[in-house]
Amino acid sequence: MKEKPRFLGRHLMVKGKYVSDILEGRKKATIRKGIVKPKYREMIIHGGGRPIAKIFIERVYHRRVRDLSNEDALKDGFSSREELIEELKKVYKDINEESWVTIIEFRVVQRMDHLSSHDPYMGLSPVDIARIALRYLSDELNDMEKKILLDLTRTNSIRATTLRLYGSLNKRFVVRRILKKALTLLIEKGYLKKEDD
Repeated sequence: MKEKPRFLGRHLMVKGKYVSDILEGRKKATIRKGIVKPKYREMIIHGGGRPIAKIFIERVYHRRVRDLSNEDALKDGFSSREELIEELKKVYKDINEESWVTIIEFRVVQRMDHLSSHDPYMGLSPVDIARIALRYLSDELNDMEKKILLDLTRTNSIRATTLRLYGSLNKRFVVRRILKKALTLLIEKGYLKKEDD
């Protein structure tokens, strides 16, 4: 019988050593112990202590370790099934042949290692800036800024957030100013990089 599922939100964490393989397209899947179910098809993937890319989940399936194949290993950036299983045993000390794993196949839809400085939001959507800022800047943002960014992650719209929080579109500049501040801080602290850095 399969175990109780765990759910993934909008963020997917990987070890820093996998960042270049993901960005260069050699790693197109991640394997997690247990039954894992992503709640969303689009996620932000993080590695080495920073956001590295926005991904789209193509496929999610579950297998026992004993049923993992060379194809699964190649998608995850390993050269063989044996190499993959060896790495899984390093990460998950209690994993065995009968353990369930989840294979999450994805494609990178936007790299975050060199963003466009020609765009006001560096090519990121306002909601992605809000999600990243809430994850990394909790000490630098005040409660009102966090409230606005959190609402933006729920509405997916500067316009809708402004109407919900202020009742009028006249205050859109407040939401935009907070987004710009968050983006500037993310760059200053090295979480995001402009293409000319």
